[in-house]
Amino acid sequence: MMTGFRLNLSPLKEPLGFVKLVEWLTAIFAFGSCGGFSGTNVVSLFCGGGMNETLNASFHYPFRLSQVPLIDGNVTICNHSVTTTHLMGDSSSAAEFFVGIGVVCFLYSMVALLVYLGYMHVYKDSDFGPIFDFIITAVLAFLWLVCSSAWAKGLQNVKDATDTDGISGTLALCKGTNVTCEVTDFANMRTLNISVVFGYLNMFIWAGNAWFVYKETRWHSQKFSSQPGPGRQQVPAPI
Repeated sequence: MMTGFRLNLSPLKEPLGFVKLVEWLTAIFAFGSCGGFSGTNVVSLFCGGGMNETLNASFHYPFRLSQVPLIDGNVTICNHSVTTTHLMGDSSSAAEFFVGIGVVCFLYSMVALLVYLGYMHVYKDSDFGPIFDFIITAVLAFLWLVCSSAWAKGLQNVKDATDTDGISGTLALCKGTNVTCEVTDFANMRTLNISVVFGYLNMFIWAGNAWFVYKETRWHSQKFSSQPGPGRQQVPAPI
């Protein structure tokens, strides 16, 4: 039961509501393009003498690469015995932090839109609502900066660990032997690159929205009410 609910779509025509709708959409693109990723790099091993073998380096969100087996079990490759080998690195903390902030912003945007469209009369009649909204919006804008920077670094670590140099450094077979290792087919990481872009885009959108939310607070109204009106001059006291 929604006591006091009054549906009013006019806030969507104003920056306060429209930007919140944009935040809801960009949050979906941000965490969706990161959290749903799965890819495989194909590693070609040139053994010499015309022999070639391939390995699949499969990885996915949350990118705990150290738990992803490149070689599972003791096998013989290029006439060399190779034990179980995992990829190197772990970017799960950065990826999960990024996705977590995206989900929080997605949920908060939905709640805020519900308030704007149904309870705007309560929102504007209280000091608590706009001030709380402003503080949360400013904090989330800062968290977008932090998590996007962390995920950008984590994504670069994933790329480094799954490229030719990273695989060659992981496989002992590729060190000091006549075996040449090369990644010949790369996973398409376009969506991961897009997720970083949307992360920083969200930061700018939330930072900009903080201004529109601030205008609804009493801090803004008190600031302008305390300023003298145009053309007002102090009348000197009679002598």
